[in-house]
Amino acid sequence: MRLYEYEAKKLFSRDGIPVPQAEIVKSPEDARNFAKKSGKPVVLKAQVLSGGRGKAGGIKFALNPEEAKEKAAELFSLKIKGFPVEMILLEEKVDVEKELYVGVTIDRLNYKLVIIVCTEGGMEIEEVARKSPEKVKKINLDIDEKLYQFQAQSLVKWLGVKGEQIRNVGNIISSLFKVFKSYDAKLVEINPLILTRKGEYIACDARMSVDDDALFRHKELSEMGIEKRHEEGEMTQREKKARGWEIPYVDLDGDIGMFPGGAGFGIMGNDFIHYFGGKPANFMDSGGGPTPERLAQMLILLDENPQVKAIFGARFGGISRCDDFAKGVVMFLKEHGLSKPMVLRMTGNMWQEGVRIFQQAEKENPEIFRNIEIHGIETPIEEIAKRAVELAKKM
Repeated sequence: MRLYEYEAKKLFSRDGIPVPQAEIVKSPEDARNFAKKSGKPVVLKAQVLSGGRGKAGGIKFALNPEEAKEKAAELFSLKIKGFPVEMILLEEKVDVEKELYVGVTIDRLNYKLVIIVCTEGGMEIEEVARKSPEKVKKINLDIDEKLYQFQAQSLVKWLGVKGEQIRNVGNIISSLFKVFKSYDAKLVEINPLILTRKGEYIACDARMSVDDDALFRHKELSEMGIEKRHEEGEMTQREKKARGWEIPYVDLDGDIGMFPGGAGFGIMGNDFIHYFGGKPANFMDSGGGPTPERLAQMLILLDENPQVKAIFGARFGGISRCDDFAKGVVMFLKEHGLSKPMVLRMTGNMWQEGVRIFQQAEKENPEIFRNIEIHGIETPIEEIAKRAVELAKKM
């Protein structure tokens, strides 16, 4: 789960890592006021949970308050990778003498923590490592190992830092490692770590991703307003609603609502939809043995999504029984109603009982089934996926 730059910098600052004087603004006028109060040139940084911000025009500079207002207005009109800019981080511009890179992450191949430094900051570390590996140095540590000051200072000396600054930059690396361990992070990085012309080292950018499964251990993050979100982009209103219902759900950019019987079946269904020329509108997991009430909630998320043109439902009964699946669909139809076409298939545990439940409900309330096609084991799953694509294209 990714943090905004300003959130990461707050955490860095708490552990003694120097950061520029800054303020979050939400309007061009606020940007003007900060620049006026600062009395110095400023840098404006769009706050989005996405990479490639600089290339997308999400970072601008201003020499005076009026220019800051103008540049802020430009940023607020931007979308970066589809995400609107709603906040801007304003900082006093620093005079750059040199740029370095410092990061801590997880080496998943060797099951180690890895501290990475690079003599070239402000660039993508992966690109530098690919083209000029001699400019990158790493040290690996076990998960329970400490980072000693002599280890941090050996990295600093390798970077070419000299004199009193060896200790200062060593403290920055040690503090970054502490932040990584303290907040169950997956990645922390300063890119770039700036040496100013005054001879000071400052974290001019900050990136941090934490393990969202560990958030319950960090009330201090919740107090800062940091809650579950995606690695890229805030959660949509439907995703927040689904989280409240404890339904694993992610919005995608297609128009076919996916109503699966489990995560594996959901992934397979998404692949089928793509294969037949459609695009899923979501990924969703019902979980093992979902109740009819939970299944009805899943359908509400799809039917109320204006992007969805057709719904593809598939249930392979195992732990999750097909009769419960049928009860959930019938409950949804009776209490909510269906506004778009849906094609369903059931097979496996209790599928015949599921068919009987549908037949009885349709006999009692034929009008609520007018938008639904229901199939059993006799129809291949591929045909159901193809039919869902056809229905979406007709809408």
